[in-house]
Amino acid sequence: MRLEQALQEKTLIGDGAMGTLLYSYGVDRCFEELNLSHAKEVQNVHKAYVRAGADVIQTNTYGANYIKLSRYGLEDQVKTINTAAVRLAKEAADGEAYVVGTLGGIRDIQKEIPTMDELKRSFREQLYCLLMEDIDGLIFETFYDLEELTTVLEIARQETDLPLITQVSMHEPGVMQNGTPLADALQLLEQKGADVVGVNCRLGPYHMIQALEDVPLPEKAGLSAYPNASLPDYEDGRLIYPTDPNYFRKSALDLYRQGARLIGGCCGTTPEHIAAVAKEVKGRKPITEKVVPFKQPSVPKKPDDSNREAHLHEIAQKKRSIIVELDPPKKLNTEKYLRGAKALRDAGVDSVTLADNSLASPRISNTAMATIIKQEYDINPLVHIACRDRNLIGLQSHLMGLHTLGIREVLAVTGDPTKIGDFPGATSVYDLSSFDLIHYIKQLNEGISFSGKSLGEKTDFSVAAAFNPNVRNLNRAVGRLEKKISYGADYFISQPVFSEKQIADVYEATKHLDTPVYIGIMPLTSSRNAEFLHHEVPGIKLSPEIRESMEKHSHDKERAQAEGIAIAKSLIDAALDLFNGIYLITPFLRYEMTVELTEYINQQTAKQERKISNGINII
Repeated sequence: MRLEQALQEKTLIGDGAMGTLLYSYGVDRCFEELNLSHAKEVQNVHKAYVRAGADVIQTNTYGANYIKLSRYGLEDQVKTINTAAVRLAKEAADGEAYVVGTLGGIRDIQKEIPTMDELKRSFREQLYCLLMEDIDGLIFETFYDLEELTTVLEIARQETDLPLITQVSMHEPGVMQNGTPLADALQLLEQKGADVVGVNCRLGPYHMIQALEDVPLPEKAGLSAYPNASLPDYEDGRLIYPTDPNYFRKSALDLYRQGARLIGGCCGTTPEHIAAVAKEVKGRKPITEKVVPFKQPSVPKKPDDSNREAHLHEIAQKKRSIIVELDPPKKLNTEKYLRGAKALRDAGVDSVTLADNSLASPRISNTAMATIIKQEYDINPLVHIACRDRNLIGLQSHLMGLHTLGIREVLAVTGDPTKIGDFPGATSVYDLSSFDLIHYIKQLNEGISFSGKSLGEKTDFSVAAAFNPNVRNLNRAVGRLEKKISYGADYFISQPVFSEKQIADVYEATKHLDTPVYIGIMPLTSSRNAEFLHHEVPGIKLSPEIRESMEKHSHDKERAQAEGIAIAKSLIDAALDLFNGIYLITPFLRYEMTVELTEYINQQTAKQERKISNGINII
């Protein structure tokens, strides 16, 4: 009897974890490579599951693709490893169990690494290796990213008529990482051609049963469930799954009652767990009717916008907008900082931006300073968020805190690596890139957490992204802007430019974008400052004329600062005709310089408006 027919007629038992058993034997390396170096041990695991009653066993190929094998320098052995894996499983099954080729999910919460094209190439290579070995079907498991799974499923369906088993994984019961309800996700997979749809990994039996309670029986496909043994415990440096197989047996019956006709186990499960499942449900006729209780969909509450002020990107789309970076102090005395923030407010800036430990050097928390200037000085803060210092938990918690404090303007940046800062031995986290962070902040705006769970209400963040025009290939830099827009960026803040021609070039390269750009202007403070920027900051080059003019005043601090302001004003004049958004960067907390430049911008803007009102075309 072929696998597809067996799935229609009876409940089948899947196998359990491969890695758990190998790990318990003291193996802590690339499990897929063991198909070559420890073939007997891998085959013995397969045989143990067949003896326990498994009708369907999986090849030891979960991570046997180019992308994952490359982590171990094994990327050139994709065919060898997959071929060996199928041979071992078929010999172990010996006609007593079906053998399905396993393909595991690659994407995690970082959507841009790897790219979808890289995923497709890696997947196709492994797919063809498995299809050449006369397997009974394919199983796609542990896919958190629904886009990835539907993409590879479509490719597989075009290449084979074998049964395709697709299993998603959830961070939260009943909902995918992007907020899609499990029932909708499984329905989509059925529509894309899956013969079995279901869930595996991450959740133990209790939460997997809970998630399936809201899933109706598929119209044509079967339903599968491969729960973890339990939540893991960490004991003596090892992960332990303490679940009693008898509990797993009782849970298998509940999974069967929810409609599952292929039931196995994932992390932490052993042949004892599978034997318990087989004893309870093996061979039962599949459930054909199921009543799913109606639940009113939970719609996240929208933020109260009765007194909502315009976001920075909305202001820049309509009129002149000035934001000023004033980095939190490195020392605990905040008097000068707060004096500067108040002066900038009085000068008329739309926002004060606060970096997040720029150059990987610790400063007073920008959230703390942002809260003070917002509450005590009525300043709209723009808080930078670096991916370097916080993991996923910390990033979401941080953003939820900003929302609670009423801070709605954020800049998503990857962050300078720790090795360049005050603590080169510190760890850089980088759970997300700036692209991913933009995406997940916008997911919060839909009321959905990073893990897909409802937050109960929607945030209202306007998300800025960084733009570095100081590169050799400006078009490539603009390509990154376009990619950030696709991830949800609302506007861009550029690094400082020091050339009128460069300002014009940036305008020409970005004028096709509807997303506003705040062009960066930073006044020079001295000849030494100018030489440092020119020689030591990647991508920034000052013209000989600017460096010479600063050099003339190298022995007079006041004259040097005045010259730096004069240069900045000439750059502002060039920018005002082309950009609504101006981003002033305060050097070394010398806020007097950015206050003067803010007042200058407002004066020049007023002149332009008067000319326009008098009917004079200034461009």
